[in-house]
Amino acid sequence: MRAMQLQHIAPIESSPLRAVELPDPIPGPGELRVRVKCCAICRTDLHVIEGDLPAAKMPVIPGHQVVGVVDALGPGCSHFKPGDRAGIAWLRHTDGICKYCKTGRENLCPNSLYTGYHADGGYAQFAVVPEDFAYAIPDVFSDVEAAPLLCAGIIGYRAMLRSEIRPGGNLALYGFGSSAHVVLQLARHRGCEVYVVTRGENHRQFARELGAKWAGDDAAGMPVKADAAILFAPAGTLVPPALAALDRGGVLALAGIHMSPIPPLDYDTYLFQERDIHPVTANTRGDGRELLAEAAQVPVRPHVVTYPLSEANHALQDMKADRIDGTGVLMVDDAG
Repeated sequence: MRAMQLQHIAPIESSPLRAVELPDPIPGPGELRVRVKCCAICRTDLHVIEGDLPAAKMPVIPGHQVVGVVDALGPGCSHFKPGDRAGIAWLRHTDGICKYCKTGRENLCPNSLYTGYHADGGYAQFAVVPEDFAYAIPDVFSDVEAAPLLCAGIIGYRAMLRSEIRPGGNLALYGFGSSAHVVLQLARHRGCEVYVVTRGENHRQFARELGAKWAGDDAAGMPVKADAAILFAPAGTLVPPALAALDRGGVLALAGIHMSPIPPLDYDTYLFQERDIHPVTANTRGDGRELLAEAAQVPVRPHVVTYPLSEANHALQDMKADRIDGTGVLMVDDAG
């Protein structure tokens, strides 16, 4: 199979992903193999490639927002059959026996494993996943529409849960990339007014087009105090102004898997009056199923920019430079 493989940690500007030919993977017991149609790119891919996350598997094929068709089943599979559409997301294994798994918090499992990090992912013609961690894709979504939902959507959904935003409330979003543009659509469907803080005028205009009540480059300019906020940008320096823009009792959810250092917080200014900070760590499979169901009901329409698989380095460079409105999606040619 053809794949784009990371062989050593390096800045994405150096185009570290290499086109390689590898044997087709063989699914083991309880696993299914997906012939990949497309794979959305994600900032977590950048964190893996550039070493913001400790190296796990190396070399590794990145990619954890995978949509394709099941073409082979390992022994013991019973939920999917060949020809079914299936999605592969970031979370791919939990131990099922720890106190977190037993209490509905498998996202905190200390023995969890992740696609495109501990195991090869979707920047390839084929990908293998445990059947219990694969997702059925609702018919309302095309392949390219479904791909961004498998991480950007799922993590955005969990961040909304962690923000405790209520229907009809005021929600502030910091950064307006792949996750945020999905969350805006979910929040508007729930009757929320959405306020977006982001640096790029193109992103601000895109947010307005999707229904944002206000979009600007400085939280101090927001016309109202937010009931809840989600910080998508991996910049710890934004935590204090985001807290300052919250109303009493407001919650700030931190959605990133990696963030630069957070400055010291003055208690009276930023935390008093019961303002809370709720970090987000991965997701549960329940989050994924709930997100796909709600997104299908809206329906959420992710805005995508497509690239051929061979242009994976270029796509990630565009994402890092904020040149993509919505989500970049790699199209995998499975003809040969």
